Amino acid sequence: MTTQMIVLNGGSSSGKSGIVRCLQAVLPDPWLAVGVDTLIQAMPVSLRASDAGIAFAGDGGVSVGPDFARLEAAWREGVAAMARAGARVIVDEVFLGGAASQRRLRRTLGGLTVLWVGVRCQSAVAAGREVARGDRVVGMAVSQAEVVHEGLVYDVEVDTTRTEALACARAIAAHVR
Repeated sequence: MTTQMIVLNGGSSSGKSGIVRCLQAVLPDPWLAVGVDTLIQAMPVSLRASDAGIAFAGDGGVSVGPDFARLEAAWREGVAAMARAGARVIVDEVFLGGAASQRRLRRTLGGLTVLWVGVRCQSAVAAGREVARGDRVVGMAVSQAEVVHEGLVYDVEVDTTRTEALACARAIAAHVR
């Protein structure tokens, strides 16, 4: 079956967004890119730093509340609807809940052909990228580097520690049908 969706999961500053851009360049068909950062930016400012929405702790920890969870569930349904309507979609995700997060998305994407991709990066390298970016709470990269992969099942994994985004994208593209 034709791959309808690619889900990239990795910690903050692991290189997912760069891989997404490269995938869009190397894949022969047009692919839409969506991600958790897009979801967060789409939310009202009042939910970007609240117990009901999403809160970023000074140590890099992230907590989500009931309003965020409700909107995230609706977002997942919308992303699935785009794929079901014929769009090919790349999702840039951070599974803070590990395997439980993947199970939730799998249920939503039922019936779609999905390529599950783990994007790994040594925490020290991701932490350096995080500082260089300047748009992240310092500590997120280290706190997320391993926990987002715990218990997950992938079709393919890439490691951006020493591999450029384009090479990772080509490795992933080789698995797209």
